[in-house]
Amino acid sequence: MFSERIVAWQRSHGRHDLPWQRSRDAYCIWLSEIMLQQTQVATVVPYYERFIARFADVHSLAEAPIEAVMSAWAGLGYYSRARNLHRCAKLVVAIHGGEFPCSVESLAQLPGIGRSTAAAIAALAFGERAAILDGNVKRVLARHFGIEGYPGSPSVARALWQCADGLLPTNDEIGAYTQGMMDLGATICTRSRPQCTACPIGETCVARREQTVDRLPASRPRKERPIRTGTVLVLRDLDGTYLLQQRPPAGIWGGLLSLPEFEADATDEAIVAEFWARYGFQITLQEAFGEIRHEFTHFTYVMRPRLAQVTRIAGAASSSLHAVSETELHTAPLPAPIRRLLLRLTEPALV
Repeated sequence: MFSERIVAWQRSHGRHDLPWQRSRDAYCIWLSEIMLQQTQVATVVPYYERFIARFADVHSLAEAPIEAVMSAWAGLGYYSRARNLHRCAKLVVAIHGGEFPCSVESLAQLPGIGRSTAAAIAALAFGERAAILDGNVKRVLARHFGIEGYPGSPSVARALWQCADGLLPTNDEIGAYTQGMMDLGATICTRSRPQCTACPIGETCVARREQTVDRLPASRPRKERPIRTGTVLVLRDLDGTYLLQQRPPAGIWGGLLSLPEFEADATDEAIVAEFWARYGFQITLQEAFGEIRHEFTHFTYVMRPRLAQVTRIAGAASSSLHAVSETELHTAPLPAPIRRLLLRLTEPALV
């Protein structure tokens, strides 16, 4: 049987030393599953270990200020995950007494937990018989059963869920099976250069037999990605610290500290005047230094950084700007491209 081969392979060849596998603690499994959404294991491990060291359980996470959570998450990307993580922790404490519910239906009602993530938590933490369908599992099933089409389309998604539900083993084996499916997609049935000869289900794989492994599953239909451009100010205060603004809670880089942003075609005079009106700081603009491109899921953001220096502060200057010293750049809640830019500028040869 399909599931028996997956379970046997996972027990002998699967991953057993990931930090969240040390127990069946639902908090640890939930945290790892959220971090692993659209992020590779190698990237997640150090973030997970630092996060657990800082927020050891759901109570400590729920009680923490959102700024501390965003700071611990900074650099991992997809920041709505961190905001939902915090909201979810608060609800688990407030509604469920600090204990995660064990059913897929109840888990899926919590912020940031969809059907597949709920099933992964239920299976790995509680031994519940539930099917997962993350990106790795979609790839395994699409290739093995020769399912054509983009997995994100409703019809293909329905077909994949039918397969996933129909292949489940007994509850006693659900943990090893669930982990095995994830491991197989991550280490053997990879997007490029899959190791078909090492696959435990390769003998019955339609894509291998028909030599369609390279084109299954189908890629997302290509769509022109729009480009957004803005001028951002790398602004130093009179004492040499950087002045940053906090982004709104929702949206791009929500809740993080970032550089003050202006329209790409704004003149120097307009930027200086707007900054004084907005914050109560008089600034002097200095040189520009190229462009920085950052790819988001739905658009490309082109930043045009300008160095600037505060020259005068109004008596009623806005407190909405946050001063960050050079020594705090490694730990402040900054988006990864902003952190890289500011760290680069702290090197004397590049200033």
